[in-house]
Amino acid sequence: MMESGSNIRRAGPLTYRGRAIPETTTDQRLLDRRGPADWVHTDPWRVLRIQSEFVEGFGLLSEVGRAVSVFGSARTKPDNPHYKLGETIGAKLAEAGYTVITGGGPGMMEAANKGAQGVGGTSIGLGIELPFEQSLNDYIDMGVTFRYFFVRKTMFVKYSQAFVVLPGGFGTLDELFESITLVQTGKVTRFPVILVGSRFWGGLRDWIRQTLLSEGVISPDDPDLMYLTDDADEVVDIIRKAHVDLARREFEAEQVHETAQDVEAAERAEG
Repeated sequence: MMESGSNIRRAGPLTYRGRAIPETTTDQRLLDRRGPADWVHTDPWRVLRIQSEFVEGFGLLSEVGRAVSVFGSARTKPDNPHYKLGETIGAKLAEAGYTVITGGGPGMMEAANKGAQGVGGTSIGLGIELPFEQSLNDYIDMGVTFRYFFVRKTMFVKYSQAFVVLPGGFGTLDELFESITLVQTGKVTRFPVILVGSRFWGGLRDWIRQTLLSEGVISPDDPDLMYLTDDADEVVDIIRKAHVDLARREFEAEQVHETAQDVEAAERAEG
């Protein structure tokens, strides 16, 4: 018999049911400064738990190959046009040879996973322990549920070659702006960030240009760090072009390096 979402919670590899479900999540207990002083003495043990989550995530994703992370709302229903677009994008990414990685939940995440799995692609879900139950969707080939948001975010960034951002709420905005910040600061250089849905995201893009840029709090080129499209094929084309450009730059840099080594060796021989 299926159990209702309110009677089960998954936290990493652990599963709680019924009265055993903790009143708070692991993240809440880590960040909450209230409580008895002996709480402080449990932090060293939390470090080991955090370490284990990194090991689990790296172990799951280390051999996935080329991958794209797709973000979007967990609240979007299958009859929403955004859901169908997410499913189409997931399918086209898989057909182009990319593994599709999502947050593993319902809504737009489910749509992208469903699209990828439906055409025989690899579909991965990286879930998170929440106060309310949100289990991994049914269209995932490999999945893991994390306790800590920051570990989960590391996995999205480390193993993706692009971010595709479908319509979503606060969580989606969080992932969007974190990825843009990483690109802006040069922490990551290998992937484009693509907003899908001009009616949904157009106002945000205009605000960035008209307010942030005009106030001088971002650089003139920063708005161009994000692409905006409504077309699933264009999503794939943007990613492919970005990777071709990156491969060319890496090849040219390697050629320069090899030439410099040859010149240095020749000079040593002459000396």
